[in-house]
Amino acid sequence: MKRIGYIVLFLCLSAGLMWADDKVKPGMQIEDNTFFDPTAKTVDENPYTFSTEYRIEAGYVQHWQRARDISFPDMYLHGVRLGATFTFVLPKHFSLQTGAYYTLLYGRNEQHWRSVDVVSVQTEYIRHRVLAHNLTVPVRAYYTIPLWKQLNLFFYAGPQLHIGLAQTDYMDKHLSSGVETWLQSQGIPTDTYDRMADELVRANIQLGLGGGFEWDKYRLQSGYDFGLNNLVKHPQRKGQYMSEWGWYVSFSYRF
Repeated sequence: MKRIGYIVLFLCLSAGLMWADDKVKPGMQIEDNTFFDPTAKTVDENPYTFSTEYRIEAGYVQHWQRARDISFPDMYLHGVRLGATFTFVLPKHFSLQTGAYYTLLYGRNEQHWRSVDVVSVQTEYIRHRVLAHNLTVPVRAYYTIPLWKQLNLFFYAGPQLHIGLAQTDYMDKHLSSGVETWLQSQGIPTDTYDRMADELVRANIQLGLGGGFEWDKYRLQSGYDFGLNNLVKHPQRKGQYMSEWGWYVSFSYRF
């Protein structure tokens, strides 16, 4: 009888250990058996869908008229720009943006000339005050880098067409008759006129680089645009050249 009791006790202990071991083992049958299917397609959690974003923008702009000839003084123009853009959202954080901006600029400078009427070191001058109205059409390629939550860093590059609508040069001249006669003989204006009327090319082709930060619907960005073509319409002397470059900082809102 004792032997039978030991056998029964041994069987009970073995059954208990087997039951406890089964509790900690993972089940051989799993609900999602696609894990074992090498041909199964994964589902993209953020599938790309084509979309368009619209923004309004305002900011400060500074242009630099770079001249190689005495007809045009080197000058910095300061002003504001207002506009609207629309963006085509593309895969892999890329996008394309275009739109239109209106820019109002103002600048001043002085050109000095040595007197030809008086034998001395006396200088005479023309004070230029330029008021410019421009229209800009950009074509930019953007790349966006997500940083944290809704904060993004972005960069852009691309050309833009800068169209001169009007550029009036208000001249305040302090010249002797001899200097004024000589300047006029060189084809250099000495009275107020619109440079865009017949002197400068209206189409300024520029290449821009820039970037900024985006938070939710707001963007703060800055960039520099390099003028690529000569703006002098009818060069009268060899090497007569002027280009216009620009820098800006702006704030935009997506709606």
